[in-house]
Order: sequence, then C-alpha cells, then structure tokens
Amino acid sequence: MFKLKKLRHSATQKNTSIPYWLLLAFVLALLFAWYIAVDHNYRLILKSLIHGVATTLYVTFISFSLAALLGLAVAKSRLSSNRVLQEIASFYTEVIRGVPILVLLFYVAFVGAPQLVALCNFVGKPMQELFGWDPLKLRDFSMVWRAIIALTIGYSAFIAEIFRAGIESVEKGQVEAARSLGLTSWQTFRFIVWPQALKNILPPLGNDFVAMIKDSALVSVLGVQDITQLGKVYSSSTFLFFETYNTVAYLYLIMTVSLSLIVRAMEARFKAKSFDNEQ
Repeated sequence: MFKLKKLRHSATQKNTSIPYWLLLAFVLALLFAWYIAVDHNYRLILKSLIHGVATTLYVTFISFSLAALLGLAVAKSRLSSNRVLQEIASFYTEVIRGVPILVLLFYVAFVGAPQLVALCNFVGKPMQELFGWDPLKLRDFSMVWRAIIALTIGYSAFIAEIFRAGIESVEKGQVEAARSLGLTSWQTFRFIVWPQALKNILPPLGNDFVAMIKDSALVSVLGVQDITQLGKVYSSSTFLFFETYNTVAYLYLIMTVSLSLIVRAMEARFKAKSFDNEQ
C-alpha cells in the first residue's frame, strides 16, 4: 500500500513539474514579444500578419474536424466484415498517403474543383431552367474551401490509420463480452471500444493536428491569405525578409507549442483517470 502511494506521488510530481525546455521557450517568447513591442518594423509586421492567424486557425480546425470524421469512417470501413468496404478503404488510404499534400492541393484546386462545378451544373440544370438560376461559376468556389477539401482528404488517410490502430488495440474479448450482454454494435463501440481507444489515439492525433497547422502554410500557394501568404507579400514589398519570417515563425511556434501542451495535459489527465480506475 505504501509502495502504491509512493508510486502515485512520484507520477503526480513528474506530471506537474515544468520541463526546462518549456521554461526556456517561454523566456524566449517573452523576449521576442518585448522586442516586437519596442521595434517599429516588427510592430508593423505583426499588425500585417495578425489577420492571417484567424485564416490559419479557421482552415486548420475545419480541415481537421472533417478529416477526423472522414478518417473514422474509413477506419471503420477497413475493420468492417464487408470485403468490398475493406478494399475500397484500403485503396483510398494507400493512394492518398502516397500523394504529397502540395500536389493534392494543386489537384483539388485546379482539377477537382472545375470538375465538381461542372458536375453540379450538369445535375442542377433542370432546376436552373425551372427557376431561372444562374449556373455555378468556378470563381464561386473559393480557394479557402479548395484548400480545406485538399487538407481534409490528405489527412483523413493518416488519421484513419490512427483510428484503426486504436480500435484494434482494444481486446476482442471485451467486444465479444459486450455483444453477449446484448449491446448493439454502436453501443459496443460507444461505451466499450471508443473510451479505451481514445487513450491510445490521443497522442498521435494531437501530433497530426500540430502537423496540420504547419502544413496549412502550404495553402499560401493558392493565394489564401494565411500567415505565410501575408508574410510573403509583406516581405516582397518591404524587403524585410529577416524580420518578417522571424515573426512568421514566432506566430507558428506560439500556436504549435500551445496546442502541444494542451494535448499533453489531456494525455496526462487520461492516464491519471485510467490509473485511478485500475485501483
């Protein structure tokens, strides 16, 4: 009993102690924030880039949410007893994971979007003639949503593998026991499989979310006014490349480190909760 209390105390102490790298990063962040406050050029750069933060976060959160939903559907299809669903999901996962995100962005923006607009006009032609609606134009399909669709498709394949591994980590005996008690497939997944799988998928899922924030910088090639695009425009007009990209890196680091800490806190909470449940 004394040994168990000592183990719990040491684990709690380890989780609450602040790592030295975080202290150093915090001090550097404060120093850079002070430098921005006292330097006129940095203040102008930050004022120009701050509008891109909202776009970056908007694209990231929407893309990741949609990618998580699509990834869960693909993972469930791969684990399905239906052979057709298995093969389709496997084909989707392997093909999408083999295509670079940048290529996928160009493909969706300049190949997929025109085809989708043409398909919508073809399907909706009777309604257009009936109500006198104008046909959908390609410019109505914003570059922001083209980027969101591309990131959703690209990351859904990786997230699907995370979900699949997490679901498979739950012992089959627990699933069989739940089904024998009369629980439906959905109830078994919701009350038995998902709570246990979540502990295993949270760290890699958090890593993918942080990676998507960084990869969202790629949407600047489509002209989306995110942090990177605004930094590119500002530096090319003022030739303050050093100061501008320092600020761009600073903004990305603030977002990624903050989200990494949130994910770690959630992970520690899940571990502590599972430890208490085992006792």
